[in-house]
Amino acid sequence: MSGSPFSSVLTLAVGAVLVCAVTAVWLSSVRSSVRVVAVQGVALGLVALILGVHQRDAGLIATAVVVLLIKGVVMPFLLTRASAGGVLARESRPLVNVPASLVASAVLIVLAFVSARGVAHFVGNTTGALVPVGVATLLIGFFVLVARRRPLSQMVGLLLVDNGIALVAFLCTAGVPFLIELGVSLDILLGVVVLMVLAQRLRIEFGDLDLDELQELHD
Repeated sequence: MSGSPFSSVLTLAVGAVLVCAVTAVWLSSVRSSVRVVAVQGVALGLVALILGVHQRDAGLIATAVVVLLIKGVVMPFLLTRASAGGVLARESRPLVNVPASLVASAVLIVLAFVSARGVAHFVGNTTGALVPVGVATLLIGFFVLVARRRPLSQMVGLLLVDNGIALVAFLCTAGVPFLIELGVSLDILLGVVVLMVLAQRLRIEFGDLDLDELQELHD
């Protein structure tokens, strides 16, 4: 895979990562957001796979398999289990409403492309031109962390941030060492498991809670 076909397929996979990030902002259903994040994890794994096949790098191909399994299957499955059958399944009172969130996402995308222009020029070639997409995904993830009030919605934001960081790493360095990516993915997985257990305990003990209500309990 070389030349124009490589560029086209890679651009399509990277674009899917950003589209999934914006879709997660648009959706109010936590379960639907989790499905979108699962698709994003698959797209991110495909980015690593495309780069690995293009460079004939076995380590990068192994990293792609890890990303596909953990980010595309395991983490979304755990979040789906956490949201199943509960009233926490919808983001009914976000700090920023959906139309304003979409506008904010557009602003963040523009900001990412402006601010990451120097990095893209430094990296060069096709992968460098796509670096701003990873930065935009990272910024949108931070926005979800700030704007959403449900614990599970914030877990989605955490995964968006992690996926954005991973995408920038893949594009800037043509992949990261297998053990580093495995370690980071397992750290995020552990964090998701801990937050999932905490969210389930809160739902059992107190019912439908968001961060404002948790603050009231603290006070």
